[in-house]
Amino acid sequence: MGLYPEIEPYDRGMLDVGDGNRVFWEACGNPRGKPAVVLHGGPGSGCTPGFRRYFDPAVYRVVLLDQRGCGRSTPHASAYDTDMSVNTTARLIGDLELLRRELGIGRWLVWGVSWGSVLGLRYAQTHPESVSELVLAGVATASSAEVELLTRGLGQIFPEAFERFLAELPADDRDGNLAAAYNRLIESSDPAVRARAARAWTDWETAIVPAPPRSVKRYEDPVFRLAFARTVTHYFGNDHFLGLPEDGLPEGQGEGQGQAVVLRDAPLLKGVPGTLVQGSLDLGNLLGVVWRLHHAWPGSELVMVDDVGHNAGAPGVVDELVAATDRYAPREEAPF
Repeated sequence: MGLYPEIEPYDRGMLDVGDGNRVFWEACGNPRGKPAVVLHGGPGSGCTPGFRRYFDPAVYRVVLLDQRGCGRSTPHASAYDTDMSVNTTARLIGDLELLRRELGIGRWLVWGVSWGSVLGLRYAQTHPESVSELVLAGVATASSAEVELLTRGLGQIFPEAFERFLAELPADDRDGNLAAAYNRLIESSDPAVRARAARAWTDWETAIVPAPPRSVKRYEDPVFRLAFARTVTHYFGNDHFLGLPEDGLPEGQGEGQGQAVVLRDAPLLKGVPGTLVQGSLDLGNLLGVVWRLHHAWPGSELVMVDDVGHNAGAPGVVDELVAATDRYAPREEAPF
C-alpha cells in the first residue's frame, strides 16, 4: 500500500494563540474534503512534509501544525528567553480548538504519533464533540510510569548508555526525576551547560532505539536539539501537565502526582472510533499501556505490527496507518 504521493500545501498561516505565541499551520489535499489534523511527536519535534502522505489527498483536507515552541512556530524553545511556563498540554489543546474554529471546521479526524497520540487522546477526552475519529501510532499515555521506564527503567537494557546519561547530572540529582534534573540543566543561564545537557539527552534518546542505526540526523542540528530536549524534559519533568486544574479536573485531583489520567479517562472516548497501530517491539509495550487503553476504550481497534519498534515510518506501520485513514475516508462528498 505505502504512502500517498508527495503534495504541497494550498494554504498556510501563523495563528496568534495568545501568551505571545504564534502557531504555524498548513493545509493540503482537498479544500472541500474531510478534515484531519496531524499531531506530531516529541513533545517538540514539529511536523514534516512526510506526514501529509498518510491521507488520500482527493478526499482529505489535511491540517498540519507545529505545536508551541517548535518547528516554524514562534517563539522557538531554543531561545533562552522563551517562556516555557505557557507551554502545557491544556494550552496545546486550546490551540487546537482555536485553529479548528479559525478554519471553520466542525469535527476532524485526529492523527497522532508518539506524544501526538497522548495529545490526541486528551483532546478527544476533553472535546469529544470536535473529534470524528482517532488514528494513533507509537501509542503512549504519558503516565509517570512511562516516563520512569524511558528515563531509568531502560537503563537495565542499555547499561552503558545509561551510565553516560547519568554521568552528565550532578551526583545529587541522579536518584530523583531524571527528566526534571536534565530540564534544570537545559534552563541554565550558561549556554555551554544547556548545549551539553541537550546533547546528552538526545544521545540517550537515540541509544534506546532497539535497532540500528543509533543516530538521528535532526539531532545533529544544535537549534533543533536544544529546543527538542528543552521541550521534552519540560513535559516529562512535570507529568506532562496532566491532571492539573487547568486540565479540566476539579481542584485537588491529579495535581501532577503522575496519575495515569489518560488511561483512567479512556471510557470518555466511548462513541469516538479509533485505530491504534503499535509496533510489537515498541519498548513502551513493556508496561502494557496500549493493551489496557484498547480494552478500556469502547469502539477502538488495536493493530500490532510484528518486528517493529517505536517508528511510524516503518513499512508495516505505514501500511496500517494509511489503511486506517482510508477506512475513515468518505467516498462521496459531504459537508464538514
